[in-house]
Amino acid sequence: MHLPDNISYILNELGEDRENYFNAVSPPIIQTSNFAFKKVADLSRAFDDEMGGYLYSRGLNPTVDILRKKLAALDGAEDCLVFNNGAAAIFAGIFANIKSGDHIVSVAKPYTWVQRMFDVILPRFGVTVTYIDGTATSNWDAATRPNTTFYYLESPNSWDYALQPIREVAALAKSKGITTLADNSYCTPLYQKPIEMGIDMSMQTATKYIGGHSDTLGGVLSGSHAMMKKIFDSEYLNIGSGIQPFNAWLLIRGLRTLPARIERITRTTAEIVQYMKQHPVVESVLFPFDESFPQYQLAVQQMKGAGGLFTFRLKTKNRQSIVQFCESLQHIMMAVSWGGHESLVIPKCAGILPADFDPANKEHGYIRMYVGLEEPAYLISDLEQALAGIDK
Repeated sequence: MHLPDNISYILNELGEDRENYFNAVSPPIIQTSNFAFKKVADLSRAFDDEMGGYLYSRGLNPTVDILRKKLAALDGAEDCLVFNNGAAAIFAGIFANIKSGDHIVSVAKPYTWVQRMFDVILPRFGVTVTYIDGTATSNWDAATRPNTTFYYLESPNSWDYALQPIREVAALAKSKGITTLADNSYCTPLYQKPIEMGIDMSMQTATKYIGGHSDTLGGVLSGSHAMMKKIFDSEYLNIGSGIQPFNAWLLIRGLRTLPARIERITRTTAEIVQYMKQHPVVESVLFPFDESFPQYQLAVQQMKGAGGLFTFRLKTKNRQSIVQFCESLQHIMMAVSWGGHESLVIPKCAGILPADFDPANKEHGYIRMYVGLEEPAYLISDLEQALAGIDK
């Protein structure tokens, strides 16, 4: 299929056959469970290839299809599938491409539910996983075994923003016949396109920037049509984890304003990062597009931008001071996720038992912040008053 590269066309026109629904500017929500046929032959064809038409909304649905076309085009992919959430998209993309006895190489400390799949679910089926420092292509090569069939990337990840050299890892995988999947949630297709760099499947949690309003979940998996058909005919239909029409409609709505939101968030984040770097009680800031970031050169080489997510550490080594800071914020909320209109923080220590907190472990002191759509001065004022109570 022809992949349009004009983002205004993709977001506002692609897939929207308005003459088929009364020339409505906003597409309808086709809230139906199934679709009727007048000819037995047509029903037979739908049974034979459910991805070729509309049979049952567990598979294809017209509202979801509008979203699929837009998201595939944004990723520079032939096709995509949209799931109820990001974890479901990753699960299907991996599970459809492995078998008993296979070996997977993954970045270290991946997304929580990916690690749960690797550590708890896949071993029950005889699949093993090796975690590596993915920042060097040589580490991927060294960890590869004769039975390695899959590479899992997450670039950048969502705490320390470690990047993988995507082009080089993709080329290595192709030379060995290994399938690749990259989580692109941090960047979105506006700031990074893994498929154009040789990755087989690009995934993103549409819950975040695509939705943009913290009111719906979604997961996107893009790749070749053959790969998406393979997944559709097995894991997608069998597990029934496809997105529902109303949620797809919300994501279409979110796409309309995605560039404007990302642009504002990116601009505000640069201000907040600079403020935090100069604050006397802030020890360090991690942000891929800051020149102090260890992989800054790689970041600007394979990313167009870095969005609204960064991590910082306070100079204090006291867990209670971290708790006090987070609980003192009056406008910035404490919550998981990112990508919505609201600014958020989450301390790493929230997932660590107080007795296990190690002041010498820099990761235990991480506080992740997401910058939303508020005015920069409004956010800085809130950070200032919360930081004022911290003892260095």
